[in-house]
Amino acid sequence: MLAQAVQRWPIAGLGAIASNASGAAPLFEALCAGHSGLSPLYGFDAGRFRTRHAYEIDDRPAGADVPGRATQWLCEAVAEAVHDAGIGADLSGIPVLIGTGLRELRSIEMRWTDAADFPLSRLHFGPALRERFGAETTYTVSNACSASLYTLGMGADLLAGGAGDTVIIAGTDSISMSMFGLMDRVQPGAVDRVRPFDRNRRGVLMGDGAAAVVLRRDGPARAWLRSVALNCDARSETAPDLAGITAAIADAHTRAGIEPADVDVVFAHGTGTALNDEAEAAALAKTFTGTGARPLVTAIKSMTGHTSGASGLMSLVVAAQALGTGRIPPIAGLTDPAGEAQDLRLVTSLELCPDAVLAQIQAFGFGGVNAVAIVEKGDR
Repeated sequence: MLAQAVQRWPIAGLGAIASNASGAAPLFEALCAGHSGLSPLYGFDAGRFRTRHAYEIDDRPAGADVPGRATQWLCEAVAEAVHDAGIGADLSGIPVLIGTGLRELRSIEMRWTDAADFPLSRLHFGPALRERFGAETTYTVSNACSASLYTLGMGADLLAGGAGDTVIIAGTDSISMSMFGLMDRVQPGAVDRVRPFDRNRRGVLMGDGAAAVVLRRDGPARAWLRSVALNCDARSETAPDLAGITAAIADAHTRAGIEPADVDVVFAHGTGTALNDEAEAAALAKTFTGTGARPLVTAIKSMTGHTSGASGLMSLVVAAQALGTGRIPPIAGLTDPAGEAQDLRLVTSLELCPDAVLAQIQAFGFGGVNAVAIVEKGDR
């Protein structure tokens, strides 16, 4: 049974943009339909790389790149979330917390190579948020791939500490040439698509995207945030650690006042890399085996690519809608589950689960920064 004594925070509004859809609801429908945002790489010269595809948002002028796109998507996602929450576009006095892996790194690359010129102040998200929304207090957390769930935890702490009645949580990242090149070099070969938990996975591909939620002290909820657990095992610069991931999951359950058997669906980090898939599958098996629980497991990076620091919050936006509609989007392209994942209830086609109440969202980053959130079905 769910313990109701634990504080629940209403998630009052949702916003998102990704390579396969613009808007939280269109994104959810695209994922349920199995629609991928994968396309040939066109943001910069693909001839330098073995991998020639990515999950890019198609909003550039023909044949040209432009700076400030991560900031633009951030503002779009925040605007959608605050509209959805019905709080208006004036965010003066409301803290805005942004999680990101790369910030405006692509813009820096363009300025360094004389492909674009702009004031250096535009590398920060704060000025654009002040101009668009009157936001006076903004915080940016650059914390690898778990950054937006870290900001979610910080936002809940602000509410718990009495810092206000509302906070805006967001995440944004754009594909940069340097990060794309790094991933191209460290992986065994060219990557055709992201295949989480599939035996034929080849590695991860980057994706553009942003997500935002409005977190409030009380009121109606798209979903209820029951807990966020954060840790840093710092065991390796890049490799995930089974003990650290498992500890984060257990802490999330404890903070939420739930047992493993209460979890209905897991939105996995699911990068499609050998080390992440193995560690994540092992952590899920260790958590749920022997508890009588076999939650559904899905991974949206199979259709959005790895949206870096925005990825955790994007999964949460999708999870909130999944609980509200009883529809669980599949892991696209999963045809042959890898050995370590064969005992998981992997979602390979749209799953109807109207009785689902609790979702577990996972995000793990370089350096061992692990984050796990628990959300409960909302009342709107």
